[in-house]
Amino acid sequence: MRTRKRVAAAVAASTALLTLSACGAADMTKQSSPYANAAGAKTVTLSVQSWVGAQADVAVAKRILEKELGYRVDTVQIDEVPAWDALSQGRVDAIMEDWGHPEQEQRYVKDKKTIVPGGDVGVTGHIGWYVPTYFAKKHPDVTDWKNLNKYAKDFRTPESGGKGQLMDGSPSYVTNDKALVKNLGLDYKVVFAGSEAAQITQIEQFAKQKKPFLTYWYKPQWLFEKVPMTEVELPAYKEGCDADPAEIRCAYPHTPLQKYLNADFAENGGKAAEFLKNFRWSESDQNEVSLMIADKKMSPEDAAERWLSANEPKWKAWLPS
Repeated sequence: MRTRKRVAAAVAASTALLTLSACGAADMTKQSSPYANAAGAKTVTLSVQSWVGAQADVAVAKRILEKELGYRVDTVQIDEVPAWDALSQGRVDAIMEDWGHPEQEQRYVKDKKTIVPGGDVGVTGHIGWYVPTYFAKKHPDVTDWKNLNKYAKDFRTPESGGKGQLMDGSPSYVTNDKALVKNLGLDYKVVFAGSEAAQITQIEQFAKQKKPFLTYWYKPQWLFEKVPMTEVELPAYKEGCDADPAEIRCAYPHTPLQKYLNADFAENGGKAAEFLKNFRWSESDQNEVSLMIADKKMSPEDAAERWLSANEPKWKAWLPS
């Protein structure tokens, strides 16, 4: 449920970049890569999700498809739910990292059968509420949600008015936070930073000044290496507790992140489809590339190249036999 869900620097699109608004004012999924579905063309179109971990997935996959398998790779940036629509329509061939969208899985995988699972990314994602560790050490009871109202005044900002601020990232990410605040009776207001990049900037500014903050955040994410954060314990997640979005009062689940392929591409995409199904790496691998992109300001291509040079046995195991 990345909410994912869920940007430090936008991945440089190889040939086209498509950006969708959270509200989806226009049906941008009817646009596509100029190479998508080109007859006889040895091309692959990958959806790039807006958080840096997904950018790292795509950067490494793109580099291998181009350098080792001889494909032309186009990347398209689309918000999470519209990406499923584009994938079903064949506007993109693969989503490299999905944090769980049950409605889309039911519609496209089970009912329409236009999308097929592509296997685990190899990374388990988890969304939660976090406070800076320096604040948690001074106030250990803040890590129990039942005590959050006690600290609401510490988390106030001009944007949250008289309530405590719960900072979220992009409105396009799947998030239960507004319902959680309401259903748990918390004196907080959800304030959206606008993007992962904006949220990271705000967190770093708070941390530099040693100010308290409460934020929606997720693992894996390279920022934990720079700003240690401690998770607030929400009511335990149980299967089905998030079935009704309006009534949610439980924590986010731990979600094995998944790849999805367009069904036709999965069947007829040859070595590219086989490679993408085989792609599977660890949280530490993903964080290594993410850190180079977001913190070291390397281009996704250069970050991928550096990782590939140092990890040849890993990625060679993904190549088609």
